[in-house]
Amino acid sequence: MALSDLPGNAFIDPQGHNRASIEAVLQRVTEQILDYLAGAARHVPLPQVNAVDFPGIPDQPIAIAPLLERLGDLMAQSMNPAHPGYMGHMDPLPSTASIVGDWAAAALNNNMLSVEMSPALSRLEPQLLAEIARMFGLGAQAGGLLTSGGSLANLQALTVARNVKLDCLQGGLAGGPPAVIFASELAHTSIQKAAMVLGLGVDGVVLVPTNARAQIDGDGLEAKIQAARAMGKRPFAVVATAGTTVTGNIDPLPAIASIARHHDLWFHVDAAYGGAIAFSPTHRSRLAGIEQADSITFNPQKWLYVTKTCASVLFRDLGVLNSHFRVAAPYMNAEADWANLGELSVQGTRHADVLKLWLTLAHLGKAGCAALIDASYALTEHFVAQVRQRPYLELASEPEMNVVCFRGCPGALPSDHGDGWNQALQQHLLNQHQIFLSLPRLRGRRWLKAVLLNPFTTADQVTDLFLAIDRFAEGTAGDG
Repeated sequence: MALSDLPGNAFIDPQGHNRASIEAVLQRVTEQILDYLAGAARHVPLPQVNAVDFPGIPDQPIAIAPLLERLGDLMAQSMNPAHPGYMGHMDPLPSTASIVGDWAAAALNNNMLSVEMSPALSRLEPQLLAEIARMFGLGAQAGGLLTSGGSLANLQALTVARNVKLDCLQGGLAGGPPAVIFASELAHTSIQKAAMVLGLGVDGVVLVPTNARAQIDGDGLEAKIQAARAMGKRPFAVVATAGTTVTGNIDPLPAIASIARHHDLWFHVDAAYGGAIAFSPTHRSRLAGIEQADSITFNPQKWLYVTKTCASVLFRDLGVLNSHFRVAAPYMNAEADWANLGELSVQGTRHADVLKLWLTLAHLGKAGCAALIDASYALTEHFVAQVRQRPYLELASEPEMNVVCFRGCPGALPSDHGDGWNQALQQHLLNQHQIFLSLPRLRGRRWLKAVLLNPFTTADQVTDLFLAIDRFAEGTAGDG
């Protein structure tokens, strides 16, 4: 096929010859995005997928206009986190600046592998992440990297932890006693995945029991470490969680840091969700102890409203990446003052997520970020008060963030019917009231989870939600 057989707008001509045609396409896409997001409240938060009719890859080019119609169909059947009733998961509506940043990054198509391939952005990322690391109190030598998700951030941190504590950058584990990591039984599953990738197996994560507040029990952690050593295993890291996925609770960071130091273990904090609290002067004390971490996972794609993906891994001493992780790429030029980030990270080629992160933080400012977090806490207080006012509802734990995990337990309901009742309530709220709560499993039972992220969700809407729950409870009172 000759280039003349391609659609005239297949690429943006660098000489500008098809600018008008491209402008029309981009204007149409902009209208579609605005129509979707500005009308998000009129569409259900979690639509039914009627049909995704994938026609296959055509033999010949297709005009872009009908493709944009198909794009509209896919958008209409996609998850709608912009809806004020979307409360089920840690998925925010995207900030305007992050949409702009993502679009610009896609247009630039720079590669964060090296300074040569992203000259401005490879300088912006380390400067911005060093500032964020200082907000966590990690000190002047701290810094970090952006990753495509928190799972990769946890993997990177635990890989460095293994290399530092077990001295295995060059030779690997090379036999010897089994190496183990300690984490809460409620830790994110990415910790076990990281252990699997690191050659420890999922059993290489020793799960520590939690208390009634869904936090690691310090005595239990100490006992697990001693037991592992008595069995001839090699502990090298402890993972604390600041914002558990199901309940949003924070492990006792100062106590865990003390235990990690006592046993000479790497202290990693998975603050993928809760790390945003560092931006709130009112609430950042909840993260006390995080400044003692050797590494932190923090995902601005969650409570800072940056469009996916935008996650990070921060290190107290960024120099450990050079000494215990870096693999030089001989096909890349080296800069005297700036690192090739692909040599320091699990990922090589990587999207320029720093652009949308920087634009969002600059647009909102620290004060704007704090206002969003504080507003979430205020709405959470109202939500929790509604739960407490109803004897037939119970909390899974005392909320520490804007995540509330609760369930209905009507007195007349047989105990073995509780999961079914809560599942029916979830579907009722979604189908009849356009409210989406997720239905996680915790302590062997199903719970309803609300994540109060959306700044357009109001206290009145929360009140109406609980009135709807009351009516459902009254209507099912005789079903036991």
